[in-house]
Parts: sequence; structure tokens; C-alpha cells
Amino acid sequence: MTDRMTDEEIFGTLTGILRDLLGDPGIVLTPATTRPEVPRWDSFAYVSFIVAVEVEYGIKFPIAEVEAFQTVGDIVNAIKRLRAA
Repeated sequence: MTDRMTDEEIFGTLTGILRDLLGDPGIVLTPATTRPEVPRWDSFAYVSFIVAVEVEYGIKFPIAEVEAFQTVGDIVNAIKRLRAA
């Protein structure tokens, strides 16, 4: 993994994490994707997803930010910001 990942690479990684977590190879994430749009992406799966993303990228999201994420694009932007810090 390089320090400068493209949005597409991050979306690919997040898609893979969520596919594995939910056991659904058909999931496709976009910047506008919200949790209610993804079947079975409930609050428990969301917490597991966030933890997996933190481990994957070696980052830690502030709790308030995790609660405020509205779209997958918000998560991607936070990953890029935290990795640049």
C-alpha cells in the first residue's frame, strides 16, 4: 500500500472489506452510498467495518466522526485526511 492511494483504490479496498464482512460479492460502493442502501449493513456490521478499515489503513477515526459519516465518500475523505496527517 502506498501513501498516496487514489479514491478508486480506497473504494476498492472498502468494497472488499464490506463484501467479506457481509458475505455478499455483489456489493459495489460509490461515494454516495449510504448504509441503508446496502442490505444487512446494520449498526453491528458498521462497527465491524469501521474497525477493519482502521486496521487496514493504520488509522483511528474519532468516535464523533464515525457517528457523523453519512456516505462512503465521507469515510474515504477521512481516510485520506488521517493518512496525510
